[in-house]
Amino acid sequence: MDSAQFHAAVYHVARQIPPQHVTSYGHIAKLLGMPRHSRHVGQALKFVSPDVQPPIPWYRVIASSGMISSRGPGTTGADRQRQELEAEGIEVNVGRMGDLRVDLRRYGWFPAPGTVDTGVELNEDGEADVDASEATSEDGDDSEEET
Repeated sequence: MDSAQFHAAVYHVARQIPPQHVTSYGHIAKLLGMPRHSRHVGQALKFVSPDVQPPIPWYRVIASSGMISSRGPGTTGADRQRQELEAEGIEVNVGRMGDLRVDLRRYGWFPAPGTVDTGVELNEDGEADVDASEATSEDGDDSEEET
């Protein structure tokens, strides 16, 4: 799967996240059969144009801990994400360290792999066929999300 195909698959899955629900970068990667590519999911969502039709609800994708990423000093992405989630009725709490969090037990959407249309064909091991040049040593950590 090349980069364009991966991005298209991420967008395809993100569009299926129901309103008033969230999922993680890592779970989308798992649904795509590429469980070690959660950071690539964040990168794909980083490039979403607000004008794309149908819209891609990028703001429904958060870290596996339930945290909304800060995106660095001087940026407003986390606050924009909070506003979008709250507009849908998702409660966003402020943690002890000032981090923004969503209760995944209440709002989480984590369908089993193989139960969601991903637009990707999986091999017999339940993983996407990936060209050797596309394979990476991603650690699957959801801590580096971007949008």
